[in-house]
Amino acid sequence: MGRLTVRALRAVLVVVLAGTVFVQAGLVWALATDPEDGSLPLTSLRVITILGMVSAQVALVCVWRLVAMVRRGTVFSHAAFRYVDGVIGSIVAIALLWFAVTAVNAPGQREDPGVTVIMAGIAVAILGVALIVLVLRMLLAQAVARDTEAAQLKAELDEVI
Repeated sequence: MGRLTVRALRAVLVVVLAGTVFVQAGLVWALATDPEDGSLPLTSLRVITILGMVSAQVALVCVWRLVAMVRRGTVFSHAAFRYVDGVIGSIVAIALLWFAVTAVNAPGQREDPGVTVIMAGIAVAILGVALIVLVLRMLLAQAVARDTEAAQLKAELDEVI
């Protein structure tokens, strides 16, 4: 990964992280100071949004750490699995939170239930992204195993020579 690519990715991560923190602060402020507008769906949606932002922030931090590992050339190690698992867990949490948004929104969509079906389909698509990252994790596991095997074979060859 080139230096420019790493800097660009980190800049995007910082902007997104700052944006999510700003939105969270606004939502927490709205929850704390707006009691007359605290109808159940609005309050639930605010809480779900705050939790979704936390999940996204966890994923952002994990991606930041993985980028750092890529830059150092240590991504093909067992330490990377912790961060990939963090990304997978975050994506699954976001999908579950989207299912919760769908459930909270469903009573208001009685006249047009297609919206609820589409929202549920989006949650399934988000779970599909988690499965894609899981497949990529399996590929990382194979690469780490091959790297370990190559290091052992090189050590044995060095002994022979």
